[in-house]
Amino acid sequence: MSPTFRSLHNPNYRKYAAGSLVSNVGTWMQRIAQDWLVLVLTGSGTALGITTGLQFLPVLLLSPYAGLIADRLPKRRLLQITQAAMGISSLMLGLITVLGVVQVWHVYAIALIFGVAAAFDAPARQSFVSELVDADDLTNAVGLNSATFNMARILGPGLAGLMIGALGGGVWATGWVILVNAVSYGAVIWQLRAMDATLLHPSKPAPRGPGMLRDGVRYVAGQPKMVMILIIVFFAGTFGMNFQITSALMATEVFGKGASEFGLLGSTMAIGSLAGALMAARRPRVRLRLLVIAGVGFGLAEIVAGLLPSYVVFAAFSPLIGFSTITLLNSANAVMQLESDPMMRGRVMALYMTIVMGGTPLGAPVIGWIGEIAGARWTLVVGGLLVIGGTALGAATYVRMEKARTLRERAILTPEHAPSNVIPRVWDNPAVARARK
Repeated sequence: MSPTFRSLHNPNYRKYAAGSLVSNVGTWMQRIAQDWLVLVLTGSGTALGITTGLQFLPVLLLSPYAGLIADRLPKRRLLQITQAAMGISSLMLGLITVLGVVQVWHVYAIALIFGVAAAFDAPARQSFVSELVDADDLTNAVGLNSATFNMARILGPGLAGLMIGALGGGVWATGWVILVNAVSYGAVIWQLRAMDATLLHPSKPAPRGPGMLRDGVRYVAGQPKMVMILIIVFFAGTFGMNFQITSALMATEVFGKGASEFGLLGSTMAIGSLAGALMAARRPRVRLRLLVIAGVGFGLAEIVAGLLPSYVVFAAFSPLIGFSTITLLNSANAVMQLESDPMMRGRVMALYMTIVMGGTPLGAPVIGWIGEIAGARWTLVVGGLLVIGGTALGAATYVRMEKARTLRERAILTPEHAPSNVIPRVWDNPAVARARK
């Protein structure tokens, strides 16, 4: 089997990938339909930003607790519950939309409910991959997960745009697309139930105790690589990856296009993301230099995209944005999982998802407001500049933490040469004294 697809030799992973592909296609269809529904109901970029923000707000608030639950409960069972909850929320939104009684506050409320389920789903799903495959295949499995996700990004938005256009382009049309997504969650639940439990590598449940959330945060805060990654992905997720808003505003306000062209932008961007995911699957290990290059490249790509003159050029350029985005996220995800202790992995990935997705409630309304005040092009230009600045800050923080760690180690081994402001009197600690002997 090709090194790119080596994780597919695992039958459980094959089931997982197949079910995820079906569900992700439905999810991307709903994202396009929900955004189009809000635009039809309100015509407001701010309302679109509020919807996106409400959907991701629970990630910001609940992910730390969700990560703790993922460390304490069987992840396969937890995923079945969260997938069913997201399916039910999609069913609710689809039905009231098809029946013609939907109002924008309904969309807000159901987006929030969906976000609560997604907040508990994300850390369990991210850390569950390490239970499906061996450690040697983890980077490959993460890459293939992204490839599956981005195949869905290619198919889903285009299908949603075509379906909405074929059904008349109005509110009723978006409801049927959302109902398709509600049904797709059954594929994930089926593949989870059909897995061979004897081939899984479940981690030991973390024992209940006081301060478990604090322990997880303290653990991550002491890892320079993880801190660097979290800073970079915070800026990327908060200000750069608001594609639901930026693409919608560019398609409608700048280029004067409709639902089909808006959906097509998601598919063209996903072509680059798919290429980046497949390259990541072939990569045996991830260097931090790649993370920095991907972060800067993503920022520059957004700035350039904001200055492009026509819809055709914008669509042709969008795969580069997708490529740099997925290279950054795949590399960050793999490093966070490989560097973390198995009993901490749920909390580590929860914190990671909190930063990646939880910043959206902060950034989405801001980006939507910028689009209304300064124009759609500035949503990309400002976002790109902030991503580049965040990448530089993350790299500088890593260098500073590594330097401080080196000085602490020297203080323990050679206290007479240790600067007093680095680790004052550390060698007076009895534990340190025993270690030096």
